Amino acid sequence: MARTPAPEGAEVYFITPADGAVVSNPVTIQFGARGIGIAPAGVDWPDTGHHHLLINVDPTEVDMEFGLPADDQYRHFGGGQTEVTLDLPAGTHTMFLLLGDHNHVPHDPPILSEVITITVE
Repeated sequence: MARTPAPEGAEVYFITPADGAVVSNPVTIQFGARGIGIAPAGVDWPDTGHHHLLINVDPTEVDMEFGLPADDQYRHFGGGQTEVTLDLPAGTHTMFLLLGDHNHVPHDPPILSEVITITVE
């Protein structure tokens, strides 16, 4: 299956929390996107995708050629959501956003955010 081309200049980012933030549960995480629309999974509209939040995952270990798994580390937002509130274990966590196309496959090239680190007290 061919990957969906990424719109030129498309990007995703965290609105909150900020990199280095110290937070307490529940943690609200807000996602932003520029240069690409957000649509539910399964909806094949041009220049759209949906968010995935990867927690404590090394971006270099993600297989960008196939659909992303769904578990506690790979959180899918196939309804087109741009926010989530989670209870995370106390400690330090890294996270990044990765857009997927209508089939949960990363675009070509992948549209991913910077990796941020937060500490949950």
